Amino acid sequence: MLATLGFLMIAVFMYLIITKRMSAMVALIIIPILFAIIGGFAAGLGDMMLAGVEQVAPTGVMLMFAILYFGIMIDAGLFDPLVSTILKIVKGDPIKIVMGTAILSMLIALDGDGTTTYMITVSAMLPLYTRLGMNPLILTCIAMLSFSFMNMSPWGGPTARAVSALQLDVADVFLPLVPVMISAALWTLFTAYILGKKEKKRLGVIDIDYSQNLAFNQQSAAVDIGADNTSIKRPKLLYVNLALTIALLVCLVIGVLPLATLFMIAFVIALMINYPKFDEQKERISNHAGNVLAVVGLVFASGIFTGILSGTEMVDAMANALVSVIPESLGSFFPVITALTSLPFTYFMANDPYYYGVLPILAETASAYGVDPVEMARASVLGQPIHAMSPLMASAYLLVGMAKVEFGDHQKFYFKWALGSCLVMIAVAIVTGIITF
Repeated sequence: MLATLGFLMIAVFMYLIITKRMSAMVALIIIPILFAIIGGFAAGLGDMMLAGVEQVAPTGVMLMFAILYFGIMIDAGLFDPLVSTILKIVKGDPIKIVMGTAILSMLIALDGDGTTTYMITVSAMLPLYTRLGMNPLILTCIAMLSFSFMNMSPWGGPTARAVSALQLDVADVFLPLVPVMISAALWTLFTAYILGKKEKKRLGVIDIDYSQNLAFNQQSAAVDIGADNTSIKRPKLLYVNLALTIALLVCLVIGVLPLATLFMIAFVIALMINYPKFDEQKERISNHAGNVLAVVGLVFASGIFTGILSGTEMVDAMANALVSVIPESLGSFFPVITALTSLPFTYFMANDPYYYGVLPILAETASAYGVDPVEMARASVLGQPIHAMSPLMASAYLLVGMAKVEFGDHQKFYFKWALGSCLVMIAVAIVTGIITF
């Protein structure tokens, strides 16, 4: 009963947001409440919802100040030289632009953090997509694909959790996964080429006249590359802002302080350095308030969703239901089955419940058939491209919010490429013997 209710809730939620019958924020709140009432959990709704909100609160605070920090950096012109350099390299060719997006986001994603990956990639590339009239869904798709497999690094969440949950050695789990990650990188570049080729067919190669400082000139429509408000630019503080951003990223990787407090401190420093006057500070904060509200509101709404999903134990019932349908005769295929089931599991479950709750059960069951736990750990992380689009991933809302696209539109556009990435990784893992059957 609970499992059926949970699967129905996920299905109804996805249907409503993809068909745009309901906004993501509204659906994240109202759908789980309705299903909880149907399931007879009305009495405990308040506690479940509050527990879910408390769980995502640190993430919400972190994203709020991260948006404000990078917003200040964009206003001050930190990414302008990067955009100009990319413009000169790609020469208005959509294929090169999308390929460049993939390479840039993969490099940034080396830190294993979706927030910084999306913020820097979108901050650098969105002005280019906008000025050239390219589809921003391509930007969100490529950025998410790049982050999804780079998140499999030892310092990323999934691999670290799988290793600790099964008490394994990091090297034994991660090093064999390197060829799989390379295959995912090649798939991402292939995806970028295909999507870029479609945009090139639609737009053509756009002529960029640098002598007149123009972003592009197509069909007599010229857009000034410096059309943004130059009064808020701080070119003299470029290297100061760059040093501050690098220091922030280093501190994020090292873990000097919690992410939320690091971004709070960095934002305040950036604001005081670039806009010391009170009126300027007030104007800059107000300018980015819309983005903050859109993203952080979705994060807290997702807390309601996860709180009810966990509090009603629907998520546990769904996991047990999926595990129970695996016949004993397929015991030797458990690594492949784990890899395939990680796609739906990690979509409707957060990392902690999956890796600390479901994976140990799968590994214990597989051990009865002689399957090495290290294979189970490797298999469990192969669904990350699908996990990245989960409505439980706060960074996904940040990505669509910054790119100003609808969450449902992004889901529809991204899914087939994410599924392709997962299947490529699983196939390579099987062929290379990383997982066996």
